[in-house]
Amino acid sequence: MADRRSVLVTRPRADAERTAAGLAALGLDPIIAPMLEERFTGVALPDATGFAAIALTSANGVRALAAHPQGEEFSALRVYAVGEHTAAEARAAGFDHVSAAEGTLHDLSRTIIADRPSGKILYPAAHHQSGDLAGLLAEAGLTVDMRVLYEMQPATMLPPGLAERLGTGAIDGVVFYSRRTAQIFAGLVASRDYGELRGRIYCLCLSENVAQPLIESHFLRIGLADYPSHEAMMTLALAFARDQISP
Repeated sequence: MADRRSVLVTRPRADAERTAAGLAALGLDPIIAPMLEERFTGVALPDATGFAAIALTSANGVRALAAHPQGEEFSALRVYAVGEHTAAEARAAGFDHVSAAEGTLHDLSRTIIADRPSGKILYPAAHHQSGDLAGLLAEAGLTVDMRVLYEMQPATMLPPGLAERLGTGAIDGVVFYSRRTAQIFAGLVASRDYGELRGRIYCLCLSENVAQPLIESHFLRIGLADYPSHEAMMTLALAFARDQISP
């Protein structure tokens, strides 16, 4: 349809496919352009003996642990996931005892602290972290073994053809699920050539924290999900598709 709004999906590709499918179902035209690419580090895991639980802050952490040669040793442990999407990924990866927090790092820490697992907690972490989960749990007297199993490498340029589409107004919106993807995108369109873009394009953001780099880079049209979840982002996207969002 000629009147379908085009929306850039900046998530890592494994997550972008799901988001793109949801946007397409709402009548939008999604364009996948990941700002981050996942790379496993190959860091060794400890012996699973003595561990009571696993803390997972993203679906990327699930994939890194599941792909690790020693990952299966931890498959019988209780899993605490930051939100329902990460929990679903953990279940699909073969973890049977999975609980989902309400979507933020502090929600996850509160859930784990309330349960107080009776042994060490494995935290498969990223090289770049948006918060200090290990520190929050340690303050509560819980023992955390954090292993950096993956890193998200930033895009250094826009995909071929995308710069021109952005510059000519062919992209109507951009979806951001993480602060870091917002920072990377803002950096890639920081030149004067994109001055008009920052005033025109609509940024659909998971939270105020995610939106902050865009605000600092003078993007003027920013929408926030009511709650940090995929479902809330789809609600925001639906309002955008129906032209119910004002500048």
